[in-house]
Amino acid sequence: MSFNLEALGVWTEPKHFTVERERVAAYAAATNDPIAEHRSGELAPPVFAVVPAFESSAEAVLAVAPPELLMMLVHGEQDFFYHRPITPGLELVTRSAPLGVRQTSAGVVLAVKSETRTPDGALVNEQWMSTFFRGAQDEPGGGEQAPGHALAQEVRATEPVGEAKQHVDADQTVRYAEPSGDHNPIHLDPDFARAVGLPGIINHGLCTMAFASHAVLGIAETDPRALERLAVRFAKPVLPGQDISTRAWAAGAGAVAFETTSDAGVVVVKDGLARFRRP
Repeated sequence: MSFNLEALGVWTEPKHFTVERERVAAYAAATNDPIAEHRSGELAPPVFAVVPAFESSAEAVLAVAPPELLMMLVHGEQDFFYHRPITPGLELVTRSAPLGVRQTSAGVVLAVKSETRTPDGALVNEQWMSTFFRGAQDEPGGGEQAPGHALAQEVRATEPVGEAKQHVDADQTVRYAEPSGDHNPIHLDPDFARAVGLPGIINHGLCTMAFASHAVLGIAETDPRALERLAVRFAKPVLPGQDISTRAWAAGAGAVAFETTSDAGVVVVKDGLARFRRP
């Protein structure tokens, strides 16, 4: 069950994507996004950036990971760097590459980088996805790792600048699957989810990240177009029907650190970072 380290650094063929207003609006609705421009489809929510990259990033994972481990895959971290907003009618071209493999005590982390550009080569966003293969062992690893975004303890010890409470609907995963393109059965089939060691259907990590993103945008009272970076680490799964709460702290230089907790008192998103362009 060795990982194919020879595929590290090899980029996928470009994947083309046309941004449709209806798809943007559907994604916003599927993540309970309260921001009017997102709901109308005029401006893509921050986490929508994963949709044009979904196919190529999956291809990059498949180039390295042993097929027999794919059902033990969970999303570990996601990190977006934004260069311009995504708006309806925009033509996008995305390529992805697996860049690094790292052994941990509980499994193997695979880091994948994606670049989304306009057809003339202008960079729209870059994103790092870290996938975690539970239980994988004896992997020597190698290559490049995703950039860090850990929440400093001295920042977390300060007074929060705000907190937002949200509810994850019972049908959230079903609603999210179609506009996101992610039909992984761990989010849709309770028997399958339990068979791979989960408590049942779990919310898509990126859906939870989308919830946290509009919570942070509301706390910061900032135009979404000013968002420059958005990063999280997925700590524990969120279950449909749960309430979650996102707490944010000022982290200096136009940055907000945050983490999200479930109604069970469990941190589900940690090491959250939102950085904004300053006027």
